[in-house]
Amino acid sequence: MTAAPLWLASRAVHTGTALPVRDAWSGETIAEVAQAGPDEIERAIAAAYTARPAMAALPAWRRRDVLEHLLARVREHAESLAQTITAEGGKPIAAARAEVARAQATLREAAAEAGRLDGEALDLDRDAATRGWRGFTRRVPAGVASLITPFNFPLNLVLHKLAPALAAGCPVLLKPAPATPLTALKLGEWLAECDLPEGAFSILPCANTDAAPFVEDARIAVLSFTGGLVGWDLKARAGKKRVVLELGGNAACIVDADPGAPLDHMVSRIVSGAYGQAGQSCISVQRLIVHREMLPALRDKLVDAVHAVPQGDPRDPRTVVGPMISAAAADRLESSIASAIAAGATALVRGARSDACPSLLGPTLLDNVPRDHPLYREEAFGPVLLLEAAEDFDHAVERANDSRFGLQCGVFTARMDHAMRAWDALDVGGVVIGDVPTVRVDRMPYGGVKDSGLGREGPAWAIDDFSELRLMVWAGGESR
Repeated sequence: MTAAPLWLASRAVHTGTALPVRDAWSGETIAEVAQAGPDEIERAIAAAYTARPAMAALPAWRRRDVLEHLLARVREHAESLAQTITAEGGKPIAAARAEVARAQATLREAAAEAGRLDGEALDLDRDAATRGWRGFTRRVPAGVASLITPFNFPLNLVLHKLAPALAAGCPVLLKPAPATPLTALKLGEWLAECDLPEGAFSILPCANTDAAPFVEDARIAVLSFTGGLVGWDLKARAGKKRVVLELGGNAACIVDADPGAPLDHMVSRIVSGAYGQAGQSCISVQRLIVHREMLPALRDKLVDAVHAVPQGDPRDPRTVVGPMISAAAADRLESSIASAIAAGATALVRGARSDACPSLLGPTLLDNVPRDHPLYREEAFGPVLLLEAAEDFDHAVERANDSRFGLQCGVFTARMDHAMRAWDALDVGGVVIGDVPTVRVDRMPYGGVKDSGLGREGPAWAIDDFSELRLMVWAGGESR
């Protein structure tokens, strides 16, 4: 099997080390990719640093055209990309196709933003000393951008960093997740068709043990990382560079006494938000906080719906819960579920392991998980939902806030005052009224507070992190 090349300073490069990529369902090796070592990483950083002036000089229409070229290629190869996402990450094919569709929206937004790096005129003559002065602002590229991405959205989470960085005019260094590098490398192939400056991009699958320069090298201006709580350690090591972190959560969803939605609809959305792609999403519904009046009816419907969730081969279009990223991940979550039950939780539905695939764990629904248990306090990142009762809406908000994380929260309520109360009081980056927290569209400023991270993604917002505001003062006016 010939290893696919990595991309170093805008060129395809083979190295002496190959990284195997395994099918998440069968475990078979489906590809090998060239693995970067310290030498390749150093060469990529040096080339990116050298490319800064050439990238900054690209006019807006050139940057827009690059992103529109990627958009055309993603659209052209949509089904192939979806199949690759399913193979390398185990994402059910229906969800993989949805990710490819969302990737196109991401690229459309970023291409539009490439032409909006505008500034403003400022009236500075606010007193006699600055009579006749004017100020003008514009945004300029911040410099080399280091992008570290996770396995669970191997196309769209790459593009949520890559696209706005290129729109801003930054040379980029991308480290894709070791388990899912294939889609990122395909983007490199299409970027190479765009006649970008040498060093404009490098896509470098590498061992985590070799990845320190992506974080620590002083030539890098921006570090954008999506992953686990290790991100705080990366921030501490990043020095003076700007850092953007998206570190996950244990998202809550509140159901009010008058939820403003039919019960069947809510159950459908909750099940989709909790168990879609095996719960491996930072905004997967992990905690369901239900007004006591609504609890009996919702619980009964929910149990039936969870029992009926299709699970198995991710290539089956009906599958909702496919394999987790590894058998070790499934082991971890299964052990945590068992521990919570031993500590007093009730298993309304308990997911089983599969003989067909060691990384498949069926959907689990737990009631009354102790609030001091790690399964309640930490991110599960798997197909488990925790159910609990609230006495009233304020109690539900209090319980939702009882978390070290704060990414997004869903709220089903028909009351405007409760919706506004949620917006005011929930300590999260986003409040979704009338749906689950597992909602993300590209016009949103997406990100969290507390241990969920720093900064916001979405092309219109992320572009600020990849650029700097530069001021010019015109001190003409009256002669002195």
